[in-house]
Amino acid sequence: MTKHDHYRKLERMYATAPVNAYYAPNMRVSEGQAEVTVRVRPDFFHAANAVHGSVYFKMLDDAAFFAANSLVEDVFVLTVSFNLYLTRPISEGELVAAGRVVHTSRRLLIAESILTDSEAREIARGSGTFMRSKIPLTAEIGYK
Repeated sequence: MTKHDHYRKLERMYATAPVNAYYAPNMRVSEGQAEVTVRVRPDFFHAANAVHGSVYFKMLDDAAFFAANSLVEDVFVLTVSFNLYLTRPISEGELVAAGRVVHTSRRLLIAESILTDSEAREIARGSGTFMRSKIPLTAEIGYK
């Protein structure tokens, strides 16, 4: 299997995760990087008519997570911790989260992600620590 096969399998695994039926995201994975795109919808809004922070978190974590898993070809990685900064509200357009691995060690991977709006303005950023799990990447979890 090539690295590109691994990236496409990760994308398919992400697309078939039950939680993503609601958000309808698109993802692209490459070596040490991942990008997630979601169209803003009113059902993502909190009471003040802007996207709820939970959507920001999901996108930032997903982008960083899959950037990390792009470098691990045998098992699913796990989010150990994640910090985020919400810097701007958004209520229309498209959200794009770009994640990249910034450090790897024997046990941990650290990845950062930036969330931008349709005009490429930063609206949030985050960083996470990820570790290898004991869950093999198999067709049973959508890795096919």
